Amino acid sequence: MKIISISGLDGSGKSTQINLLKNYLESQGKKVFYFHAVQFSIANVLNNQQSTINGQQETKSVTKAGWLQIQLRKVALHIDLLRFVLLRNKLRNSGYDYILSDRYFYDNIINILYLQNSPLPPNSYHLIPTPDFAFYLNTSPEKIMQRDRVPDQGLEYLNKKKALLDQAATVWNLKIVDGNKDKEEIFSIIKSQIA
Repeated sequence: MKIISISGLDGSGKSTQINLLKNYLESQGKKVFYFHAVQFSIANVLNNQQSTINGQQETKSVTKAGWLQIQLRKVALHIDLLRFVLLRNKLRNSGYDYILSDRYFYDNIINILYLQNSPLPPNSYHLIPTPDFAFYLNTSPEKIMQRDRVPDQGLEYLNKKKALLDQAATVWNLKIVDGNKDKEEIFSIIKSQIA
């Protein structure tokens, strides 16, 4: 069973690419499991800040956290890594061919680093199961802010997170894909890498 992850800024097109990839692999007769590391996280479940707007639930992004909240996120990340290993084994035993991760634990680490306002430490998080294919959609924050669905965190947040992701992409050996291109062109690049 192979793991394919796509990381990037909020609004960079990760979900679009995962859906295109899922449809493509399933059309090839592959059994595919969709995974979203941030939604999977215990920290997200416990810290889910929801408000009702026009009768719909809307999740508010976390852009600030205190020391204790950050430490709890770190503990939760280690628990989530263990939970993921158990999930991966269960899926492998159930005959799945792929886990497609919209975000991956890399994105959780970037979120923690952003919240504690610190750079990427050397040899960071070697406990993360290495994906078979790991992509980073390197998308301009300005371009993201011009899209139909704009992240609620704003341009300054996206710029700071992009700096962390740019640094992490080389440390973690993520395949950097120009996220400013057309979605079909991006998908063609990703598909060619996994073939």
